[in-house]
Amino acid sequence: MHLLVPTGNDDGFHAPSIMEFFPEVFLFEDSPFAINRIMLVRFIAVAALLVLFWIGTRRMRVVPGRFQSLIEMGLDLVRVNIGEDLLGKKDAKRFLPILTTIFFMVLFMNITGVIPFLNIAGTSVIGVPLVLALVSYITFIYAGIKKSPKKFFKNSLFPAGVPWPVYIIVTPIELVSTFVIRPVTLTLRLMMNMVVGHLLLVLFFAATQFFIFAAGGLWPLLGIGSLAFG
Repeated sequence: MHLLVPTGNDDGFHAPSIMEFFPEVFLFEDSPFAINRIMLVRFIAVAALLVLFWIGTRRMRVVPGRFQSLIEMGLDLVRVNIGEDLLGKKDAKRFLPILTTIFFMVLFMNITGVIPFLNIAGTSVIGVPLVLALVSYITFIYAGIKKSPKKFFKNSLFPAGVPWPVYIIVTPIELVSTFVIRPVTLTLRLMMNMVVGHLLLVLFFAATQFFIFAAGGLWPLLGIGSLAFG
């Protein structure tokens, strides 16, 4: 799509498309182990996460050093601000491993989107968001059934305090939203945030290049603004 075409120049500004998220494969092409830029970013994010935790926990001390303090701050953030504040201490302790794993995985996979030379999130295509959504969904069903084996589905589909005639409308909505659409919404919520963010970055920096190097006239002044927004 041509958004702007400078006078006397055949080169226009081409807006970024969804194909930005499908980079070329450069290793093991046409195999189940094909590696493209996004896969490489995922490997880097996981390696960085493992190295950081290894450095921070290899020599645990009562008086923590720099890296140990950093790791403890991160773990306390998940344990207190996410786990205990939302679930209570008992349930937070039960689900702390999965909460911690998802939190740091999402953090490291997403932060690559603003790191120079990486500039794309590991969660920007559907694979990782879908896996995390399924894990969360299965955990949600498991926790509900374990807490109320006989009443979980009843309480979910027939909320208390609703007049019986209204269940004709409420129950199908609850069935679809809670047990059918939830994995989809969890997947899209994580993935689309990264898609939109990446497209905005590409848009601003592509516009900057166009305004400064191709448009001519006074357009480079606008390029300063697009660079600042980027």
